[in-house]
Amino acid sequence: MNELHIERSTTRKVTLRLLPFLFLCFTISILDRVNIGFAALQMNQDLGFSDAVYGLGAGIFFVGYFLLEVPGSAMMARIGARKWISRIMVSWALIAIAMVFVKTPWQFYTARFLLGVAEASFYPCMVHYLSGFFQSKHHAKAIAGFMIAIPAANAIGAPISTYLLQITWLGMAGWQWLFILEALPAIVLGIICYFYLTDRIEDATWLTHEERKWLIDVTTKEAAAKQKVKHYTFMQVFRDRDVLILSAGYLFWMFGYYGINMFLPSISQGLREETSLSLQDMGWVLGGMYLIAMVVMYLVGKSSDRTNERKYHVAGCLGVSAVAMMISVLVSDVSVIVSFVFLTISLCGAFGAYSPFWAIPPSFITGTAAGGAIALINSIGNLGGFFGPYVVGYIRDATGSYKLSLLTLGISLIISAFVIVVFVRRTGGKVEQQAPQTALEKVV
Repeated sequence: MNELHIERSTTRKVTLRLLPFLFLCFTISILDRVNIGFAALQMNQDLGFSDAVYGLGAGIFFVGYFLLEVPGSAMMARIGARKWISRIMVSWALIAIAMVFVKTPWQFYTARFLLGVAEASFYPCMVHYLSGFFQSKHHAKAIAGFMIAIPAANAIGAPISTYLLQITWLGMAGWQWLFILEALPAIVLGIICYFYLTDRIEDATWLTHEERKWLIDVTTKEAAAKQKVKHYTFMQVFRDRDVLILSAGYLFWMFGYYGINMFLPSISQGLREETSLSLQDMGWVLGGMYLIAMVVMYLVGKSSDRTNERKYHVAGCLGVSAVAMMISVLVSDVSVIVSFVFLTISLCGAFGAYSPFWAIPPSFITGTAAGGAIALINSIGNLGGFFGPYVVGYIRDATGSYKLSLLTLGISLIISAFVIVVFVRRTGGKVEQQAPQTALEKVV
């Protein structure tokens, strides 16, 4: 069996074994994180929450996420991804179910904070885990393969959530059943994860001996090539220039992204009023918007791998997102429908940047240090997820409109694009160019 054939068969098996399962796990994760936006359509009225209270509660998730992200990643490195990911999924599901008992703002804030604590380090664990089973040249596409779960969770979750809002069983409102029924799959998947994943390539009995040997050899050689440039320890990544710049760029990006994502169901009320859509129909419309974003996300990841370029793909997507968001504000008085077309374009840009962005850190940092870098970038960046929803809610209460909020979010996305394209120096291109791109393109 020649090397090219081994590469193709190994990459195909790794892709089919890991990506569908991690995609499903990440989909449930994102759904349990953002379904608060749909729950708010009933919950805010039932509990008497203002937009500012809701925005703070939606965003405070990321404070807990920030505090435990790096320690959680370090713990994953010690006990293994399989056990840690399993623990994360079960614990966040139990806290998500506990949301049904929320009555006051402080109970709401506490539950969302604890949900962030429970889920912290889940995403960097997933990225680091995948980077250990794929060659560098396939990182962006592999990451995109499971990160499509982000728009997928919204595309699937929008019609499901709007349907669940209409349920009133056992004296509980629809928003309470939404939290319960959308959290249960995480418990099941968390248990399966413990038995399904393998922490090391050496333990992957679903590969042949020859395939395991080839994959170990190629990933070891790539790690050595990166370390010739610079060898990182876990703690050194916290002082690395590019890691800190990526963290700053990600913060402004998440400010804009979560600001619109957490409030999109509420913003869509204007479209419902103009078109007389039912709540369920509105769910399908929002699902369609995210479905389009899924396609764009995949195509951008494929383009980034084919051209071996990262930061301009990221900056280009964020720039398009920012401009489209601002245009949606300018045309909203003329046509809400046209405004939502531009909001769809904005979502596509915000999602499209994900896969090339997250292919950058593993391209110049290896081993446990890569997990630390990803955790640091994700934890600092996701603080934007705290400020974005809170700022949107605060401005909405102060002005009675979402216009100024959306303009603020657009400016934040422009700042993110500028920071990444101007200040990031390394994207790992030279390492990635050492091998031709062949196998994964035949699989994905």
